[in-house]
Amino acid sequence: MSRFMTRNEEILLLAVLKLRNQAYGVSIRKQIQKDTGDVWSFASIYQPLDLLVRKKYVRRIKGPSTAVRGGKSKFFYEITPDGVRSLQEINETHCRVWSGVLDILPEKER
Repeated sequence: MSRFMTRNEEILLLAVLKLRNQAYGVSIRKQIQKDTGDVWSFASIYQPLDLLVRKKYVRRIKGPSTAVRGGKSKFFYEITPDGVRSLQEINETHCRVWSGVLDILPEKER
C-alpha cells in the first residue's frame, strides 16, 4: 500500500465513494451506520476525514451557503483517484490475507 490507512479511514473512504456527490458530515455518518450498525460521533468522522484530505485520498469542496443553515456553507467530500487506488490495494490485500482462512477454520467456527 502506498500510504498507511486505518480501518476507520477505510470505512470513511468507502462511505464517501458510495455517497458520490452527496458526501457531507451527516450523510457520511448515516452511511456508516447503515454499513456497520455503529453510530459514530461527528468528531470520529471529521478527524479522519481531515487526514484523508491531507493524504489526498479525498477532496473537500465548499458548497453554496443556504438560508436553512443560517448562511453557512456545507462541505462535501469527493474521493480522488489516489483514494480509489488505495481502496483497490486494500481490497486486494484483504483477499490475499483471507485466502484459505475459511477452509482451515473448524466447521462450527464458520
